[in-house]
Amino acid sequence: MAPSLPPSLSTLHKPRILCLHGGGVNADIFRTQMRSFISALSPYFRLIFADGPFLCNPGPGMIPVYKDYGPYRRWLRWLPEHPAVDDEAAVEELEYNMRSAMNSDEGDGEWVGLLGFSQGAKLAASVLYESQLRAGKVVKEGLDGMYGGVDDTEEVVEGLAGGKWRFAVCMAGRAPLVSFSELSHGSKTMVTAGQTSEGINFADMFAAFGENKNKLSLPTVHVHGTKDAGLHLHRVLLDSYCAPGSTTLVQWEGEHRIPLKSIDVNKVVEAILKVAKVKQFVLLRVRHANTGYSRHLGLWRRSK
Repeated sequence: MAPSLPPSLSTLHKPRILCLHGGGVNADIFRTQMRSFISALSPYFRLIFADGPFLCNPGPGMIPVYKDYGPYRRWLRWLPEHPAVDDEAAVEELEYNMRSAMNSDEGDGEWVGLLGFSQGAKLAASVLYESQLRAGKVVKEGLDGMYGGVDDTEEVVEGLAGGKWRFAVCMAGRAPLVSFSELSHGSKTMVTAGQTSEGINFADMFAAFGENKNKLSLPTVHVHGTKDAGLHLHRVLLDSYCAPGSTTLVQWEGEHRIPLKSIDVNKVVEAILKVAKVKQFVLLRVRHANTGYSRHLGLWRRSK
């Protein structure tokens, strides 16, 4: 097992961010890799790390540094040899592991954000998109009179795993987004939770089905290493799957790994704080693409 780095008691009452590791890693390794971010974000947030539900071989860069820190896990299939799983079972497994990490934490702050690296970043963006779709469904049903109309309530729509997700941090995250419910099933530019999520030729996809219309409009921070071999795929997630004006891009001179130097970590942290706006009351909104109406997604205040 990897070294245990439990969350600090000083963050018990802070808003919480659920952290999702990449493929072929695990929560303990990711926590170790994220130690600089845990420290820098501790005045504002409590970071909690979840294990992916499926076992797999170690991912890139795990050997030899983390050769004794298995078992290694994944959230999604990305290789043909990964055992097939139906979509409904895959969603249930993902949600169960996310909830398990959330329920085992002693903190009492609200769950407000998601942070992922690589495959975990794809998952973080996809979970946030599911929240956007659920909020849009409530707006549409309210407009149709099912709930007596839409008001300016500050209640946040509950997302996957029960979190009230407001933003996501996507470190080296690739397209496409993953569909988790009937709200997005059938999209030709997304994959389902049981499908292989890599190896897609996006030029061919968009030529066949047109431009992606499944745009994530809730706030996201994208962290791109300029020497990352998958950078072109990270840019597809940013440019083709996120709405203009909803994203913040942080670039650093590195490969497919988590930034460690203070100068790089600080740039990412500043971007997270700007997006989350934790220093004051902030109202975030989601725009339902079909109705053109906005619904309030809630607010929170920095814990003192």
